[in-house]
Amino acid sequence: MKKKLWIIIALIVMIPIGYLGYVIYNFEYETQRLINYKPLLTTEVYDRNGEKIANLFSDEHRYYVSFENIPPRLIEALIAIEDTDFFEHHGVNPDAIMRAIIKDVSAGKLKEGASTITQQLVKNALLTRDKNFARKFKEVLYAIRIEQELSKEQILERYFNEIYLGHGYYGIKTASDGYFHKPLKELSLKEMAMLVGLPKGPNFYAPTKNYELCLGRANRIIARMQELGWIDQATYDKATQERPQVYNDTLSKNSGPYIIDEVMRQLGDAFPDIRSGGYKIYTTIDMRLQESGYKALQSGREEILKRAEESGVLDENIKSQLNGALMSMDPNTGEVLAMVGGYDYSVSPFNRVTQAKRQPGSAFKPFIYQVALDSGMSPATLVPDIARTYTYKGDNGEDKEWKPKNYKNEYKGMVTIRDALTHSRNLATINMVSDMGFQKVVEGLRRYGIVENIPPDLSIALGTIMISPYDLAKYYTMFPTGGIQTNPILIRQVITPKGETFRYENKRRQVNTKEQTYLMTSILQDVVAYGTGTSARVSGVDIAGKTGTTNKNVDAWFVGYSPTVETVVWYGNDNNTPMPRSETGGRAAGQVFRYFYQDLMRIYPNTKRYFDRPAGVYLDSAIDSNSTENFTDTSAAPDATQAPAPTTEEKLVF
Repeated sequence: MKKKLWIIIALIVMIPIGYLGYVIYNFEYETQRLINYKPLLTTEVYDRNGEKIANLFSDEHRYYVSFENIPPRLIEALIAIEDTDFFEHHGVNPDAIMRAIIKDVSAGKLKEGASTITQQLVKNALLTRDKNFARKFKEVLYAIRIEQELSKEQILERYFNEIYLGHGYYGIKTASDGYFHKPLKELSLKEMAMLVGLPKGPNFYAPTKNYELCLGRANRIIARMQELGWIDQATYDKATQERPQVYNDTLSKNSGPYIIDEVMRQLGDAFPDIRSGGYKIYTTIDMRLQESGYKALQSGREEILKRAEESGVLDENIKSQLNGALMSMDPNTGEVLAMVGGYDYSVSPFNRVTQAKRQPGSAFKPFIYQVALDSGMSPATLVPDIARTYTYKGDNGEDKEWKPKNYKNEYKGMVTIRDALTHSRNLATINMVSDMGFQKVVEGLRRYGIVENIPPDLSIALGTIMISPYDLAKYYTMFPTGGIQTNPILIRQVITPKGETFRYENKRRQVNTKEQTYLMTSILQDVVAYGTGTSARVSGVDIAGKTGTTNKNVDAWFVGYSPTVETVVWYGNDNNTPMPRSETGGRAAGQVFRYFYQDLMRIYPNTKRYFDRPAGVYLDSAIDSNSTENFTDTSAAPDATQAPAPTTEEKLVF
């Protein structure tokens, strides 16, 4: 019996001692989290003009503010309501609890809290909200320790950055920006009081939920400041009568989701803590043009659906699968100005600008013809627009025939290179490649950096290569820049919370001469002036570009440029089924290009409008003017052949 009694007594003594030992053992580790304070911080993404595109954060949305940037009046408001003796005690105020009870009872209203600001900081940053002796004991112990290690200013800085203020906002700077769209230094006294009143019940007093209750608590804080003599009557009257405007924003403020996804993809490896590191990311995007591109793409989709309905071919497949992409960039610097990866991110986050691999059709022809020009031909060189039959081996080794056709079986005989590309004559292009030699064309494309997915047969003449709008835009930069290929760049710089700056520059390389590429620009201007791209014409601006329509209207493209801006537009069904037969590159994509450029010139009227012709370049207009060819507007006619080109397995025999 005595032995059992001693065991019980030992347990009674040892359990509290053991618990105390556990607390002390974890004491240093826990308090160091506040002493060496490294909170989760929101990364902010901006466009080229400083407009915010989005906030990136993981668990807590928080902007950091240093003590010197916290307005003194804001500190006074906090101390007035939470801890009047803050600068006098050492973390715990033994008299505070009793004094608070007495004052609250005698006044019949809230006067001040019982816990010190240091205790509140400890509770919010290190402990749970459980109301029990163990938690309170640790709170007191930790608060005393924190006061020994940190100055009052450091404690306030941590408090203002750590505290939760409702609506998903952590920290005073975050709440100021979210609720009032203001930096701290521009807050009124009433707005400050509204913010410092939130920690008592952040979800209950949040102004987006209970505006009047929030105002009432703020007025009590202002009254407390007057009672302490920290503000005069006039200030009190003005502040209590104010009713600030409050905003109910989403936390991410993501106005460019396709852009943000691409930023994350490009920076994720270099900055694994991108969602919690508090970086400032400055992109090349212009949000005004981004919005214009988004509206243009949506408008184009609606027009396609409208035409399908009017022609009686609108079905669920088209409605659910039809999508598009638009990318605009400065070809000289490579800076991406707009990137719209689809008509609705909420429907599909798949970025068709960077991730979709599609056949460009005749939009690829400028590279084929540039090889011809580089090999000694000129825009006036004649090529045969006649039917030919090509023999190739099938899967089982049997001889097969390919008989490509022009649209409506039209054959013009001998035509100039300028005419062949202007009107996207497929047979002329195929015959030219055949006469030049397939390998010579491939070598030329490789000089331009086009090395992937090249089909090993004549179908390359019709753009059967698989390519993304992003890469197609990159290769097109050689034309407006005078032979310089410029890699697109989306990110200008990243600034860390410590002020370190990481700058990003594009890669440029000379792939041709300005004289040779200007010849191509002059031809592509004709495409827009009276060829397949007339729907892309913009009044008062030199536009050069090329349409592209693949077999059975699966893909519709327009890639074009002015002297300083290049844009690619694509439409198609996500499941690679055909669009209605009327949806050619000129009609579906060209009109969207025009819509976008009209908005571009409205927003930036001083954009360069006319191409500069290099010295020594003489165009072939005099020769062409003597041609008997009648130029007709075929912008609504597909520039794809009626028969499919051989697959990569069905190799042509030359």
